Amino acid sequence: MKLYGNKNITQKSIYLAVALTFNSALAVAEDVKTAEPKELEEVNVKAAAEPVARGYQATQTRVGKVLQDPHDIAQAITTLTRDLLHDQQVGSLREALRNVSGLTFNAAEGGRSGDNMMLRGFYTFGDIYLDGIRDTAQYNRETFNLEQVDVLRGSAAMLFGRGQAGGVINQVSKTAKLTDANVISGSLGEYDYHQFTGDFNKQLTGTAAIRLNVMDRSEENYRKNPANGDSPTLDRSGIAVSFGAGIGTENEFFLNHVYTKTGDVPDFGVSFFNKRPIDRTLASGANIDDGVFYGGDKNFDDSDTSISTAIFTHKFSKDTEWRTQLRSADYERGYWAKTPNNAVMPSANYSVGGNQTRDMDYETLNLQTDFSTKLDIVGMKHQVLTGLEYLKEDSFRHGLRPFNLTTGQPYTLTGAALTAAIAANGVFYKKGVLATTGTPVKFKADNYAIYVQDTIELIPKWDLLLGMRRDELRADYSSTTSPKLSYGENSYRTGLSWHQNEMSHYYVSFSDSFSPTADLYQLTVKPQPPETSKTVEVGAKWLFNDGDLAFRTALYRSIKDWERNTDLESTAAILTKKRRTDGLEFELSGYVAENWEVFAGLAFMDAKILEVAENINATTGVITFADARFEGKRARNTPAATFNLWTTYSFLGNWKIGGGIEAKGERIGYVPSAASAANVYTNGQFDPNKLPGYARVDAMLEYDAKQWAVRLNVKNVLDKTYYDAIYDNGGFSVPGNSRTAIITTEFKF
Repeated sequence: MKLYGNKNITQKSIYLAVALTFNSALAVAEDVKTAEPKELEEVNVKAAAEPVARGYQATQTRVGKVLQDPHDIAQAITTLTRDLLHDQQVGSLREALRNVSGLTFNAAEGGRSGDNMMLRGFYTFGDIYLDGIRDTAQYNRETFNLEQVDVLRGSAAMLFGRGQAGGVINQVSKTAKLTDANVISGSLGEYDYHQFTGDFNKQLTGTAAIRLNVMDRSEENYRKNPANGDSPTLDRSGIAVSFGAGIGTENEFFLNHVYTKTGDVPDFGVSFFNKRPIDRTLASGANIDDGVFYGGDKNFDDSDTSISTAIFTHKFSKDTEWRTQLRSADYERGYWAKTPNNAVMPSANYSVGGNQTRDMDYETLNLQTDFSTKLDIVGMKHQVLTGLEYLKEDSFRHGLRPFNLTTGQPYTLTGAALTAAIAANGVFYKKGVLATTGTPVKFKADNYAIYVQDTIELIPKWDLLLGMRRDELRADYSSTTSPKLSYGENSYRTGLSWHQNEMSHYYVSFSDSFSPTADLYQLTVKPQPPETSKTVEVGAKWLFNDGDLAFRTALYRSIKDWERNTDLESTAAILTKKRRTDGLEFELSGYVAENWEVFAGLAFMDAKILEVAENINATTGVITFADARFEGKRARNTPAATFNLWTTYSFLGNWKIGGGIEAKGERIGYVPSAASAANVYTNGQFDPNKLPGYARVDAMLEYDAKQWAVRLNVKNVLDKTYYDAIYDNGGFSVPGNSRTAIITTEFKF
């Protein structure tokens, strides 16, 4: 059976869609017979029962370690709520982050794959968290078990420890709640898109409940390998359980577990040609363009992620609590991906294009404990936070062994002989079969931290924030040149706030961050100075429409010293000695009118290299310098402007229509640490590889009854060819999906 994009649909998904559609028809008939006018009181009760968000506007966050209203935090925060992601039919964290202004995507290369973003022009690969606990493993995250996603912008080491300058991306898990509520949904769409989700919550006693979330999703896209007809695919599933006891009492306990599994066919995109994404006709008459995929069904990106967390909160009083989290996590992943070629068409035997392979196992044990209270000292009000953190890391990573596609036997050749044999006989790799050459990268570390923060009301309406943290890292590596690391650093956070009234907040803030030489496996022949950053921000936050509409703006400068390479195996670890981003942001979220809701962001970024890189030659130990012409040039993958808008309007009681746009300016890719910039200059002008700016338009239409709903989402309505990710060294880019229509049926009981 065929549907939409001429793709086979699994019988399971067809049966599910038929059953859901049939039940929808019955529900419509039942509603016609028994429908009653919707009562405003029911809407108010529902809103009161969902304190975390008010539609697209967040009203609570724990990204600052304690539960706060984002309006009161002296730092820019973007929150993606569950309602926003629901209306957009979002499945992955990557897709969710399209709503964050000033954020761009990196294509996977250089030993790093999975979720890989830039925020305010800086990497975020060490700044992804789950419920405030470090979640920096290289894997692809899903949103089926997320309540919201908080993006705290700017340096944030005082709150989270080592990290980058752009900010922190914190995923907030769904947890058990004191109600009986169940939602199941089934979706079908073009390019073999099918998804099933279930969210089941059961109240067990007056203070205990259990919650189960499940997900199964699969999809392809329009790109194909003309030699074998294969396309990139996503195949992901997950299950999450949350048990809560003592909910709402002075002693609250949650035990949460989430497991996700992926089985993707990865896509590394298309090459550049003449400094632009490739679109060329070869002498043979064949055309290489955005639709040409270099991989096939034998490629794989398989991962198993298991995360268990216990959370205990003791509330001494309304304003005083002690909260402790203990987490054990295991991230297993293996992949083989094909990189593209700009001169030869792909082959059926995987002989054209490069091969990126990894086998990884990353295990962590994390303990966090926080004490927070409010008190008066010498006539001034204080909000005090203090805490301890311990993180144990144990990681292994190595490449995979190549096999002869013709004979099925492993290759024993190396170098040019291996390249020739692969060209003649093809190649494939197996998950878990490690390379016999090279040395595995191993990493074990113990991280310790202590922190304290105080928010002091100097005089009514004026607050002073002061925070300090001390981190200590002890690590052992497999590297013979950098076998150990013993490192300590202080981090600071401060801010001055003026709350003119309940609806307005003006602030100025300072924060910093650090990342030591060997953090995240980044090794150098001789220890280099740590990567550090500082952010100064001036901002304002306003509430309108009785608090139902939030608007914020922020003007900032972030400066990073000794910027590191994302290529974890690079011996030229330093990208730039100093660079900065100056930026201006605007964001709007909430209800413009009673039935009109909006989420929008606009970011302007001026990102420049201030001082070029200094590196140490891996063989001679001599200090080398990057080409001086890079000084003053725009930073990689940082457009001058980005814009996002999503808006919906409810009408006729049950109907909702919506749409939005995601736009990014031109982005560039090059190697800023190169000793010669000749290849990025044309006729004396700086001319690196460039991705054109784009604007993607999405739309939705929904009918939402009391116990069921049907929604149509159309992504990339105008069917525009665009490139949403660039390998920042400039080698290739990954096109976004073409127009895709998805219909979803949902039941609530």
